[in-house]
Amino acid sequence: MSKIKKIVNYFTITEKLLWLVSCSMLLISFLMSDRTGVFNLIASLIGATSIIFNAKGNPFGQVLMIVFSITYGITSYHYAYYGEMITYLGMSMPMAILALGSWLKNPYKGNHAEVTVNRLKKGEPLFLALLSIFVTVIFYFILKHFNTANLIPSTFSVLTSFLAVYLTYRRSPWFAFAYALNDIVLILLWILASMDDPSYISMVVCFAAFLFNDLYCFIRWNKMKERQALQ
Repeated sequence: MSKIKKIVNYFTITEKLLWLVSCSMLLISFLMSDRTGVFNLIASLIGATSIIFNAKGNPFGQVLMIVFSITYGITSYHYAYYGEMITYLGMSMPMAILALGSWLKNPYKGNHAEVTVNRLKKGEPLFLALLSIFVTVIFYFILKHFNTANLIPSTFSVLTSFLAVYLTYRRSPWFAFAYALNDIVLILLWILASMDDPSYISMVVCFAAFLFNDLYCFIRWNKMKERQALQ
């Protein structure tokens, strides 16, 4: 009981409300649908929870991101969103594993529940931009070869996903902003998918919830960066 109370007190009122509202949105969208997308619901709940832990700079968020990458990759496969499947299983999941190692190796003043916020090195943004373009072009042709549904937005999803996972590994606050951009692309992708199969509406709601959570995460990390710089 004391452990549960400790976990509850770990989060701020804002974080609790964000998580509760997000989960409520996901559950309501599931109940209002034909209730066949149970797996989608589970993936969405895991993803929403991972963002809240990421907002705290807690490495457990990366553990949940690894699990979400697997479940989301399976969901993407079923709709032939091979770009999403390849991106999350072949890039997001491995990078989440690397990010987990990076976050665990860089605790803030020995506190393993909070990572030390990092600043990108001089010239690194240019390197990231060039690397992102290279990865996106390569993935475009891979996705085209596999006849990926909605090719152009799927390619943009690869771009924003790569930016997000790279910045997560580098422990930069901008990772959350990149994920927010990715959320916008994914909202569009799953709206298109839900036109064919209404059970995917839950994924639209999922990434709408993720968008607000990622924006909060971005704000939280910038405050965390300022606090750590002063201490």
